[in-house]
Amino acid sequence: MMDFFPQPVAPTIPCSEMSIFAEGLDHPEGLAFDAEGVLWAGGEAGQIYRIVEGKVEQVGNLGGFCLGVTISRRQELFVCNLGLHALQRVDRSGRVLATIDNVDGQKLETPNFSVFDSQGNLYFSDSGKWHAGNGWVYRLRASGIAERFAGPFAFANGLCLNAVEDSLFVVESQLDRVTRVPIRSDGAAGPAETYASGLARVPDGIAMDSEQNLYVTCYATDCLYRITPAGAVELFAYDPEGTILARPTNAAFGGMDGKTLYVANLGRWHITQLRMETAGQPLAASARARTILT
Repeated sequence: MMDFFPQPVAPTIPCSEMSIFAEGLDHPEGLAFDAEGVLWAGGEAGQIYRIVEGKVEQVGNLGGFCLGVTISRRQELFVCNLGLHALQRVDRSGRVLATIDNVDGQKLETPNFSVFDSQGNLYFSDSGKWHAGNGWVYRLRASGIAERFAGPFAFANGLCLNAVEDSLFVVESQLDRVTRVPIRSDGAAGPAETYASGLARVPDGIAMDSEQNLYVTCYATDCLYRITPAGAVELFAYDPEGTILARPTNAAFGGMDGKTLYVANLGRWHITQLRMETAGQPLAASARARTILT
């Protein structure tokens, strides 16, 4: 085991339990499931991919570089487009419906990832510049008003809401940690606090299961950490050869029972799948979440 891992222990999931779900994508970073269980992903030249049972279809090209992809309740895609410095709302044919390139006159630098809450508000990160500590999290309200929510952060990246939506977890890639931002009853952000640290190195994406465990992908070490609700950090998966997990970025739960974790690999051309014991937390735009909420 390399010395960048704080615990000299074997990962929970061996490489033999990981496999390739789909391949032939152009260095995918973001991925998300729609209400029909279809997986959507982006490419580094602006591609939008639709993936059914491992078969990849390119349905559009936005230009730029697609990072995070999130699905709304209306089953539209919200794409953080690094190359165009914009958050884009896109329909299922790949057509751009709306673009946000600034908030309150502040131009977006590195829009990276987004997540919906149950009220239809979209939180999205702008990582800022590396080494600048100028990342922010913005909120696009269901009313269409965009506003600054929390920051600054050291390269704000992946985002995740807990089940009761009183905490937003923010990956700070440059500090190898996850930060928790309380969401007050009036919707304002409370004081940010370190939730888990020592995520070596360059944590990127984050996903939560139904038991409130967090799973964090680490770009520079081809690994995946699990963080318990108590904040304990565990090396969950690691690929020393960087072929199955290859510069992993975002992760999403899916499959018929919600117990498969899918990981995008920016360093190669495929999406990895891992079978899990626990299902993912239903997202606000998913069919399961809509059933629970109605």
